[in-house]
Amino acid sequence: MTEKKKDELQEEIDEKADETAEEIEEKEDSGKEETEINEESKEEPEEPAEDENVKYLRLMADFQNYKKRVEKEKKDLYAYANENIMNDLLTVLDNFERALDHDDGEGFKEGVEMIFKQLGDALEKSGLTEIPALGEEFDPQKHNAVMTEDTDEYESGKVSGVMQKGYTLNGKVIRPSMVKVAN
Repeated sequence: MTEKKKDELQEEIDEKADETAEEIEEKEDSGKEETEINEESKEEPEEPAEDENVKYLRLMADFQNYKKRVEKEKKDLYAYANENIMNDLLTVLDNFERALDHDDGEGFKEGVEMIFKQLGDALEKSGLTEIPALGEEFDPQKHNAVMTEDTDEYESGKVSGVMQKGYTLNGKVIRPSMVKVAN
């Protein structure tokens, strides 16, 4: 659904909520008048269901407002979370641009290593950690075995080589390590 359609639907919901609020007020006013008339004639009200309708409409309007507020808070939360990591990564991006502008041999490799460390620190600050693999016991929840090999260096069932590092984000595996396992 496009943002334009979402906005149009939201406007329609807002209009309905406003109409509902107006209907509630009108019914409350007319209910007061009927009560006064009924008190004067000493008769009981004919339609007690109208009070239930008013309660229902009020509850429905409250629920619509609650949904709008929660949706707005959720959007703000996602935007704010992305903003923090983007600010950290923008400094890394700036440093990569500076390094590429000054390719002078020896210092270039050193500069790129510094930027690599800066990027790692920014990601670590956001909750990213590397999964230790080499020499560890094979764990199918953290490691993705793509091959086995015969080796005297490692015991059977241990990770003997890492082909691609794996990472966790705040304790959840987002990419398992691609590994070789010793027979």
